[in-house]
Amino acid sequence: FKVICTDNDRALVERVSKGKIPFLKHEVEPILRKNLRNGRLTTANNLEEAAAQSNIIIVTTPTVVNENGVVDYSNIEKTLKRIGLSLHRDKIIIIASIVGVGVTENILKEVLESVSGLKVGVDFYFAYSPVPFSKEQTLESLACCKRLVAAQDVNSLEKASNVISAITREPLIKTLNIKVAEAAVLFEAIYRNASFALANEFAFFCEKTGIDYLAVRNLLTSNTNILVQPTLNCWNSHEAPFMILEEAENRGVKLRVSWAALKSNGEALKHGINLVHEALKGCGKTLRRAKIALLGVSQTQNMADIPKSSFRKFVKMLESKGARLSPYDPYLLRKTSADAEITFLTKSLTEAVEGADCIVIFTGHDQFKRLNLRKLKLLAKMPAAIVDFEGILDPEKVEAEGFIYRGLGRGVWKK
Repeated sequence: FKVICTDNDRALVERVSKGKIPFLKHEVEPILRKNLRNGRLTTANNLEEAAAQSNIIIVTTPTVVNENGVVDYSNIEKTLKRIGLSLHRDKIIIIASIVGVGVTENILKEVLESVSGLKVGVDFYFAYSPVPFSKEQTLESLACCKRLVAAQDVNSLEKASNVISAITREPLIKTLNIKVAEAAVLFEAIYRNASFALANEFAFFCEKTGIDYLAVRNLLTSNTNILVQPTLNCWNSHEAPFMILEEAENRGVKLRVSWAALKSNGEALKHGINLVHEALKGCGKTLRRAKIALLGVSQTQNMADIPKSSFRKFVKMLESKGARLSPYDPYLLRKTSADAEITFLTKSLTEAVEGADCIVIFTGHDQFKRLNLRKLKLLAKMPAAIVDFEGILDPEKVEAEGFIYRGLGRGVWKK
């Protein structure tokens, strides 16, 4: 395929045209540069022109969910209206955005047909194949994940399947019922949210009863994968539940468990703040004026990826209590605010932890699994604390070096 990349963000298009990207840099940038050089990849600022030149159009415009949980499809609608102006016969349109049940056919398809004057299944092909949620956002994970492809007619399903099968190595899941496909994606997102909520509740229980959640999990998962890792960050699935919850409310259906899971996960960050507060209290310190080294920002371990969705909020919560943050990630260089949501990353691990009252493991990069605790003790402002949200450090070893330890679900600390 020859690919044209276009976006409303002209700065992003400009960076891509130079072979630069703000996430998965080490994986993606060499591929970008290679294909830019050989002409297989180009960029365009004009969506209408890019659409007119393309036989296949994959729409990835995200659905917006505001702070009140209200779902807004206007950005996708605007994109499709512009595509519709350049739409000709036999083109293939694939919606790769996550949307609510019925939205693809009742809103998005209608927009394309009304603007273009063409009909799906007669004049052009139209399908739904969302990019799946993945804990590890890597090229390998995207290539190995199972993709769902849905369309309302056989020809559209076949055409879209041929395109998506070139992206993934796994067998495709195909259906001629788009609403079922939309529901499947949202059900999976809510199931994950519920799994995290349950894991987090068990983790909080373990902290109060002197139990190590990871030991319980290892015992159970020897036979079956029953428990997930507790987390303060629910990947990118945090917006999807609102799409089905909004529809359920409109239909008069009460999804009590789904709402409870969403609320529970929303409170997980507060628990993380409390762990930091308790750890500092054990050192005879408070959050106010405390220097906190935040190790790991990327949402994917051992990768230069976008920041975890919870990172920004976690930083604001700590700063509002008077703490001074010193974030460090070996895979993310100092960036401008236009590049990413980080403007104040420290240059080195030493700079981050020097004089720190508390060291927080936020992303479990392999480098942090091999931390030299004795050297940390010399750099930190002892007595100091280590709070491990990723479960990568041994509590006994941390305490043996004189640190106060707290860990998500690791209720085995002695101090």
